[in-house]
Amino acid sequence: MNKKDIETRDDVFLLVSNFYKKVRADETLGPFFNETIKDWDAHLQRLTSFWETSLFMTKKLEHKYYGNPLQAHVEVDQTYNNNITEIHFGIWLNLWYQTLEELFEGEVTENAKRRARKMGTFMYLKIFEARQKSQ
Repeated sequence: MNKKDIETRDDVFLLVSNFYKKVRADETLGPFFNETIKDWDAHLQRLTSFWETSLFMTKKLEHKYYGNPLQAHVEVDQTYNNNITEIHFGIWLNLWYQTLEELFEGEVTENAKRRARKMGTFMYLKIFEARQKSQ
C-alpha cells in the first residue's frame, strides 16, 4: 500500500482518532484518559487542532490551538497522586509512532514523530518539576 504524508486537517484527525483508540484500549494509559476525558468528541477536535497547529505552523489555519497542555498534564498527575512515570510517556510515544507508521509516510510524518518525542520529554520533565514545587 502506498501511503501519503499528512497534508490536511482530515489527515490529522484520522491520526489523532486512531491513536486515541489505541490509548483508550491500553491497560496502562487507558485508565488515565478514560477517567479524565468526559467529552471525547470535543477532546479529539481539540487535539486535532493542537497537532494541526504544531505540524502546520506556517499555514493559515481555520482552527488554531490555544491552550495549556502542560498545565492539564500536571493537574492529571496531581489527581493521580503523582503516578505518571516515564513508562507512561514511553507507551504513549510507541503508540503514536505505531499509528503514524500504519497510516502515513513522509516529511510531515517524520516531523510528527520528532515533535512527539520532544514534547513527551518536555512534559515529563515539567510534571516532575511541578512535583518538586508542590512539596
